[in-house]
Parts: sequence; structure tokens; C-alpha cells
Amino acid sequence: MNELLQRAVATHGGLEHFNQFQTVSASLVNGGALWSMKGQARFLDAHVTVTVDLHQEHTAFQLPNQRVVFTPQRVAVETYQGAVVAERANPRAAFAGHTLQTPWDTLDRFYFSGYAMWTYLTVPFSLTWAGFEVAEIEPWQEQNETWRRLSVTFPPYLASHSAQQTFYLSHDGLLRRHDYEVEIAGNTPAAHYVSDYQDVSSIMVPTKRRVFIRQPDNTPTLDTLVISIDLSDIRFA
Repeated sequence: MNELLQRAVATHGGLEHFNQFQTVSASLVNGGALWSMKGQARFLDAHVTVTVDLHQEHTAFQLPNQRVVFTPQRVAVETYQGAVVAERANPRAAFAGHTLQTPWDTLDRFYFSGYAMWTYLTVPFSLTWAGFEVAEIEPWQEQNETWRRLSVTFPPYLASHSAQQTFYLSHDGLLRRHDYEVEIAGNTPAAHYVSDYQDVSSIMVPTKRRVFIRQPDNTPTLDTLVISIDLSDIRFA
């Protein structure tokens, strides 16, 4: 395993300990400009619980009157009695030709949120899986700190923002920033900041995430908050 990745995994709780759990769930509150832009603001006030499988890419969202289930191959809205309200196979194909301004339907929204929340709640541990290519690249200066960086190529069997992503780690080994291009939104470049860590079952979990457009010089455009994510009631099982 790459030395920096090994350090990050240890700092966040250790792979052996992480692998003792099967799922993690949390109460999820979203904000930011993206949801209105995509026509999805109606979900912002809903009480949402997200649960991800820690050992395969599977995410479920519990909403007040229905649930949504995501895998890379399928996304579906279901009643709590198991009836399918709407579903889409091969959901990524539906984003062909999309830009940042292209509206989303409900299945688009939860495909995006499904892979995104799975990634956020399993990193850095999932980066040790077969098929990931991980290499340390030059460090980055930000917030009066020097952050070491990992360039990561995701395997094609996983759905994610983009094949190539960059993770920034502070001196203590905690993740501080995560960069990617949102392929399903016209390859929009993102700078994604994590903070407010909590120790949950001896796993370090950031409870706040803030996403901004990334400029060509690699700095964020801070005047527009694209996405905010706040987590609470986090539980590993």
C-alpha cells in the first residue's frame, strides 16, 4: 500500500477495525446552489437518512414517504412496502450531453447522491481496494499549511465523480480536501473541503463538507457554495 495512503487509513481508524463494520448511516442535510440549479430544491427540507454498504457500492436513502436505492447499475425509488415507483437501469447513460445547468429528475439526483455519499463515507478505506491506482504527487500549500496529496485513479467498476481524483491530507493524516471533475455535469471541476471530524466507533468521520468550483490555478471560487453536506447521528453497524 502507498505510504501516504497507509498513514491516512491508520489515522482514520485503521483498515482492520473499519472492516469489522458492514454499514454506516447518518442523518443528511444538503444545501448549496446546485440543488436549485438542477430543479431538486424540494428535497432540501426533507428528513433524509443515508446508509452505505462499506464493502460494495450500495447506498440507500430513507425519505419521509419512500426510499431510494442506488447501485452503479440501477437507481430506484420505492415505497416502504417494496413497490417500485420509478427506476432506471444503466443510470449514468442518462447524463450524456449534460452540463452544469442541465436539470435533473429524481433518479438523476439520487444517482449522483448515491455514488457521492458512498465515496465520501468509505474513503480513505475504499482506496485500498483492488483496481485503485494511488500515487503521491507534489504537496499543496493552503490555509497556512502544507498538505500532502494522493492522485487516485478509480476502477471502472465503481461509479464516482471522475476516474481521476485528488485527495489532500494534513500533517496528521486527516483528509482536508478532495478534488474531482463532475463528469455527469459537464466535467465541472470541484474543490471539496471536509471538516468537523467526529470519532464514531473509533472511526474519524468529517461531519461537514463544502464544495466549490475549482479554478484553473487549483484554487476554489469561494463566492458560490455549490454543495453543503452536514451529517449527524452517525452510526456504524
